[in-house]
Amino acid sequence: MLRPATSADLDDLAAFLRSADLTVAALAEPAVHLWLERDEAGAVRATTGFELGAAGEHALVRSVAVRPDLRGAGDGLRLARFALDRAADAGARQAWLFSRRSGGFWQKLGFAATTTSDLAAALPDAHQVRLFRSTGQLDHEVAWHRPLPVRDNVVV
Repeated sequence: MLRPATSADLDDLAAFLRSADLTVAALAEPAVHLWLERDEAGAVRATTGFELGAAGEHALVRSVAVRPDLRGAGDGLRLARFALDRAADAGARQAWLFSRRSGGFWQKLGFAATTTSDLAAALPDAHQVRLFRSTGQLDHEVAWHRPLPVRDNVVV
């Protein structure tokens, strides 16, 4: 069962994300909302989350990962939808993400390829955008975008 990540989860969460070759920048920052699932032994089995932009209209989906031995059962789609729903609940109207390897997966969820410059313009202060700019990685990334449904009851 998904539950919000706490400061006590950060070391395990970072190790899990590194093993999935995902960015671990700014996991503890207030704009970054993360959830995780642990197995019966306490090991992280899956994660999901998003970073809400400063104005609240844009969200950067991040940290969507399932342990390799558990893939193929639909958990990735469930986790991604969860993050998209929570971002919309928080008031975001647009979802963005970086993904060089999983374009087909994200297209199943309604994402379309976009430019990294469009993503960076929408979320200039996102930690991942700032990191990728500072390291020169931004130009080597692949960006994706989709609108989110408008929610009547916005919760942050």
